[in-house]
Amino acid sequence: MDYFQYRSNQLYCEDVPVRRIADEVGTPVYMYSAATLQHHFGNLEKAFAELTPLICYSVKGCSNIHICRLLAQMGSGFDVVSGGELFRVQQAGGRADKVVYAGVGKTDQEIRQAITAGIAYFNIESEAELANLVTIAEDMAQPVQAALRINPDVDPKTHRHTTTGKKQTKFGVDLELATKVFQRYGHDRYVKLNGVHLHIGSPVNSVDPYAKAIEKTLSFIDELRSQGFTVDMIDVGGGFGTDYTTGQAPNTADYAAVIMPLLRGKGLRLILEPGRSISGNAGILVTRVLYMKQSGQKYFAIVDAAMNDLIRPVLYEAFHFIWPVQVDNGFAIENRSDPVEIAGTRKMDVVGPICETGDYLARDRFLPPLRRGDLLSVFTAGAYGFAMSSQYNSRGRAAEILVEGTTFRIIRRRERYEDLIAMEKTPD
Repeated sequence: MDYFQYRSNQLYCEDVPVRRIADEVGTPVYMYSAATLQHHFGNLEKAFAELTPLICYSVKGCSNIHICRLLAQMGSGFDVVSGGELFRVQQAGGRADKVVYAGVGKTDQEIRQAITAGIAYFNIESEAELANLVTIAEDMAQPVQAALRINPDVDPKTHRHTTTGKKQTKFGVDLELATKVFQRYGHDRYVKLNGVHLHIGSPVNSVDPYAKAIEKTLSFIDELRSQGFTVDMIDVGGGFGTDYTTGQAPNTADYAAVIMPLLRGKGLRLILEPGRSISGNAGILVTRVLYMKQSGQKYFAIVDAAMNDLIRPVLYEAFHFIWPVQVDNGFAIENRSDPVEIAGTRKMDVVGPICETGDYLARDRFLPPLRRGDLLSVFTAGAYGFAMSSQYNSRGRAAEILVEGTTFRIIRRRERYEDLIAMEKTPD
């Protein structure tokens, strides 16, 4: 699953003690394992090798340019949803011709930026967006390729905030309208509409929704081809799950075993857009206990990380396994589950310093005895962790660290007070 293991009761990231990094860099701090990123990307390549897909890592999950550079060096393409993300990919050395660009609200400036860069595909979210792309591409006299994002109306059984394949969401177009869009724009001179895109949600911890969505999409492609349209690419999106608890998500081979038989012999280039399945288990958030508190029968561990560092627990009711970085005998566990059934643990909330009742990392969690100064590791924080962090309560964002074997380096320094007001100062 990852390269975070306990050795002699101490948590290591690859071959570096987590405590050593925290003591040198401070807390809260995000730590990423290069070996874990490489492992999960390699698993995807291997599982889908028969169809030689273009794997486009979803930048929104973890957008640090050092992470993107590592993946680009492995041959990854990128899924972007803003001009800023495209800029990050370019700064990381990613190839623009291996970039797909989604998002419901692309501005004219962003579209021109992407055309100039020479991206592979625009994933089109609406007829109005496609009409605008046609106008801009014609004005620039620059042909582009596009895929229409369809809404297959498949329920991925995930959180309501991250369900994107149902009719009531803002993403894509329904199949009836999609046919009309192809009839209107399918033979345009500047926008080659030759692909179909779908993305049903995230995380999807079942293979069945992919089968249903792809089967619907293939029927739609057959219909388009019968009408004389050329469709030679299918982008099945991302959303593959990751193990927030041990064994929670199918492995990559399970997804491939369902998806590949459906696409064999269809004459379609396959694009994948994985995000959390690559970076989720590759990162942890390390935080230090500030105080222990008891209120009636309720216990709290007050730590120096907060909802501005990791908003997923309050935003998505998300579970992240939390455990001390250094433990006593009998508490070094590898099976990350809830509840932890070990004698000597106590139920408590892990909360941050922010002035919000929703500022928590965990509620009613069984943890070993804790004291001021102890370090806690929040696991599976490599996707939508730092990327969604903020400066709320005027708290500087955490540092980010990349571990490679026996070494580590800072890939984003901790923000200082001066950083909080840098954009607010009046220019001289």
